[in-house]
Amino acid sequence: MTATTPPFRDPRLPFAKRIDDLLSRLTPDEKVAFLHQYAPAVERLGVQAFRTGQEALHGVAWMGPATVFPQAVGLGATWNPDLVRRVGEAVSKEVRAMRTRDDRVGLNVWAPTVNLLRHPLWGRNEEGYSEDPKLTSAIATAYTNGLRGDHPTYWRTAPVLKHWLAHNNETDRSTSSSSVRPRVLHEYDLRAFRETVEAGAVAGVMPAYNLVNGRPNHLSPYLREQLRTWTDEELLVCSDAGAPSNLVDSEHYFDTHEEATAAALLAGVDSFTDHGTDSTKIVVRVQGALDQGLLTEADIDTAVRRQLSVRFRLGEFDGYDETGAFDTPEHRALAQEAAEQAIVLLQNDSLLPLAPDTRIAVVGLLADECKLDWYSGTLMHRSTPLEGLYERFGADRVEFAEGVDRVLLRTSAGTFLHVPAADAADEVRGAEGALDPALLAGRTDLPPLTTDATGTELALIDWGGGVLTLRAPDGRYLSVAEDGYVRASADQPGGWVVQETFHLEPHENGHLLRHLGTGHHVSVAAEGVKVAAENPEIFEVVHVERGEDAVARAAAGADVVVVVAGNDPHINGRETEDRTTLRLPEHQERLLRAARAANPRTVLTLVSAYPYAIDASPLPAVLWTAHGGQSAGTALARVLAGDVSPAARLPQTWYADDADLPDLLDYDVIGGRQTYLYFEGTPLFPFGHGLSYTSFSYADVTTRVAGEAVRVSFTVTNTGDMTADEVAQVYGHAADASMIRPRRELLGHRRVTLRPGASQELTFELPLNAFSFWDVAHGRWRLYPGPYDVLIGASSEDIRLRTTVTLDGEPATPRAVVRRGLDAADFDEQSGTEIVDRTKTSGDAVTPVGGGSGELVYRACDFGTGVTEVTMQVAGEGRAELSLDGGATLATVTLGTPTPGPYDYTTVSADITVTGVHDVHLRLRGPLRLAHVGFSG
Repeated sequence: MTATTPPFRDPRLPFAKRIDDLLSRLTPDEKVAFLHQYAPAVERLGVQAFRTGQEALHGVAWMGPATVFPQAVGLGATWNPDLVRRVGEAVSKEVRAMRTRDDRVGLNVWAPTVNLLRHPLWGRNEEGYSEDPKLTSAIATAYTNGLRGDHPTYWRTAPVLKHWLAHNNETDRSTSSSSVRPRVLHEYDLRAFRETVEAGAVAGVMPAYNLVNGRPNHLSPYLREQLRTWTDEELLVCSDAGAPSNLVDSEHYFDTHEEATAAALLAGVDSFTDHGTDSTKIVVRVQGALDQGLLTEADIDTAVRRQLSVRFRLGEFDGYDETGAFDTPEHRALAQEAAEQAIVLLQNDSLLPLAPDTRIAVVGLLADECKLDWYSGTLMHRSTPLEGLYERFGADRVEFAEGVDRVLLRTSAGTFLHVPAADAADEVRGAEGALDPALLAGRTDLPPLTTDATGTELALIDWGGGVLTLRAPDGRYLSVAEDGYVRASADQPGGWVVQETFHLEPHENGHLLRHLGTGHHVSVAAEGVKVAAENPEIFEVVHVERGEDAVARAAAGADVVVVVAGNDPHINGRETEDRTTLRLPEHQERLLRAARAANPRTVLTLVSAYPYAIDASPLPAVLWTAHGGQSAGTALARVLAGDVSPAARLPQTWYADDADLPDLLDYDVIGGRQTYLYFEGTPLFPFGHGLSYTSFSYADVTTRVAGEAVRVSFTVTNTGDMTADEVAQVYGHAADASMIRPRRELLGHRRVTLRPGASQELTFELPLNAFSFWDVAHGRWRLYPGPYDVLIGASSEDIRLRTTVTLDGEPATPRAVVRRGLDAADFDEQSGTEIVDRTKTSGDAVTPVGGGSGELVYRACDFGTGVTEVTMQVAGEGRAELSLDGGATLATVTLGTPTPGPYDYTTVSADITVTGVHDVHLRLRGPLRLAHVGFSG
């Protein structure tokens, strides 16, 4: 280094000193400009432009061809952190390699998603790992370690976790509020984030669109109170796209964007993702907040410092640029290994594995598909189930029937819709079969559909819920471009607004064909077929062939039928759209019934982003896999053939019926008895379930309390005749708890490979805090003293070994309500209430849902030698009625005159005479917001 080299360029100095130096050299305007997602270069200092955000959920997304690994929920199903770490390493190497040829590729990757899969109808189920926080954090930690890389100083990429916090619905996602009680917050939603951050390979988080307890996540006090206390590293908080503007535009939480921007920055948001590449609006808002005194330059410095910390760790200021690797043989092999390890055998009555000479009929809408999702990269290689079975069993032994309806659409004039032929130059696939992204948006360089006397036979693909796609014989999907014309121009349905989906609406003696992307109906004009707001065409649907007839023919002549059913990740459940039912679409159920009726030896293979409720009882074999990426078909064929024994496990509960599900917006997993932790019904398939082609025995369990941990050891033996993996799972249960605790809770797991006859001793060091719970009475974690069941087995319900360990802990003590009072949200039980924001910056209050009535229960409240007055901090209007132990009302406080606003609290009181320890019941009536209850004597 020379004497003129600025300290921020000196790699011998600690990052903190270098950041201080660079920060001191930036002008106020330059620092403000850094707050937008697209931070500009500072040429006078040689500082490059920087962009936060590169999607890399299961491969590099949106930047062209890349290795496509199984969806995140499929990676979660592997229960294999080592595998997922290697996937993360491969993805990070491809990020670096792609960046060398395209500087739009960013090194700040927005992955993984650690939102818990609480509700299986969530449209983004495919993006999470599990409903369990322990499994989620284990897989997320592995992926972030892979993304970070193994250099002692510099990070290969900088992972940002999505989406902070309690985000599990797409319906009204930017205006709905998740009511999360403290126990659920600490034991469930925060836990997956915490354990991943504490592992040390996380660069930051992204707040979610929704509100939590009435407050937008982009203002979450938990960013300060929780997240930033978990690590000594500076964490970068990146807003979700458009969310800063939502604070005013859709949520109406603030009146001005200056107020909203200042509040988000002060809460901890460091980078604003808003208005695409146009940073001017954010810059103006920040400058306006500074001018109004809502922010100081020190506030700006804090956010910029966090950004610079990430950039220094990436090696930007030291010329560090790790050589990446792209589409290597190792990455292709890893994609296949991951796809194989993600396949769950749900049911098997000795039908699988298939013999080499089996004649197979492979049928169904997903049988010859390799589907992508919104966060996939572009395929360079692909393998569908059909292609995989051809390769493994031979094309002469495999017959295919997709099972779609073949139709002609007759117009009111008696003509038929006609698809013009595509020129050779308009082939829908590029080099090596890679998908052309331009095809996903609807092209305008192809001729629109017309009509003629004979028409073109179309594949009508019914995805359920009234949603269908139409495909020409050459594989092109009907799509609508910006000019409104209908063309056969898309290789697959896709895009942020899908332009390839339609709905048939009965009308008079035929049907109207409504295009879902625009909401307009299809019409026929002299210049071509288009969608328009007027003159809709009335079509007659002429069936050339029913899909179930083709399936039945293929099934009847086969030894075994493989029905491949599931979803298209862009349709009926995706970002912005939740599902409405667990059921398979009716058309796919008809195909399954047709196959089974023609041939009882039917294997159902579900390829989907989420669980289904199916009638599995008459099926000899059922498998599930998430969309498995580029090697999905090869992996499935190898599992069906027995080249690989399936060993994946369900990362979430599969419920038997929609009636088993809570309301989508009910985030109280404890009160609502949700997930395997609390669900009291009988699942279709339980959490952790998955079968094998061999068998395993468990024996010789021992437990010992050693210091701050419980050591659990046992032996697993492969008692079958083929080498296979087993996923051993350890669960805990508080056997004598005085409050609701999980039925069982995952404490550890390990995936091991064992040869026939081989045994392995597994040992788990379980920290004592894994057995603790959040004590709402005292606002902290507490280990309850007493017996704990340790349950060991192959799933949450397939328990092979049981033992009990007695732990010392802190006995329960009554709530000291005379000294501390009761924070309203610290209830033990509730009905008919929701938690809301006490103020716009911090704290919680409780109010009846919809301004009706609700009840709060606080157990074991100690009034000592006696109190004579109860006081309540309330806002709004209504009344609160207090009783003890469920008895008669002892005191009522009324707020008859509404307070000026929801945050204008006042104190009301009533006389009361109470001594000793009692359960306090508070009944809230009307739109009353209760913040705190105090007692005095």
